[in-house]
Amino acid sequence: MSTATTPSVNGQIVALAHYATKAVLEQALASVGLTYLQSLSMNFTAAQGGSATRESITGRLQEALKIEEAAALAPVSELLRAGLLEAADGSVIRLTEHGRALQEETSGYGAAIAARVYAGFTPEELATAGRVLSVVTARANAELAGEQS
Repeated sequence: MSTATTPSVNGQIVALAHYATKAVLEQALASVGLTYLQSLSMNFTAAQGGSATRESITGRLQEALKIEEAAALAPVSELLRAGLLEAADGSVIRLTEHGRALQEETSGYGAAIAARVYAGFTPEELATAGRVLSVVTARANAELAGEQS
């Protein structure tokens, strides 16, 4: 009799879970014409009261996703061209009325997806996974910054 064992957490397991859930979110975002990076850019802008500098938005994308500046600038430029963001004063850009409405609509997509895919886990299981992954993230960020752990 063969018994399947649950694998220990490792980079591959984490990546597979991340990419699977991200694909579900990307599918939902595509239904309203947004990409993942565009959605994050709109969320970052909304989190700053609906307006932010291009540099603060792209900086958050670069830091969070470990991407190059050009990759972080692209979704902001796309949102400006689409009329979901607009130039305000100086280097500040803001969500347009349509952009704010779309951001409000899509901001709940991730929470709804998480509720479905995390269903059935106890709060303790989720807390343990959260603690482990937070430490792994902090250690990896420290290595990227050249710090010794």
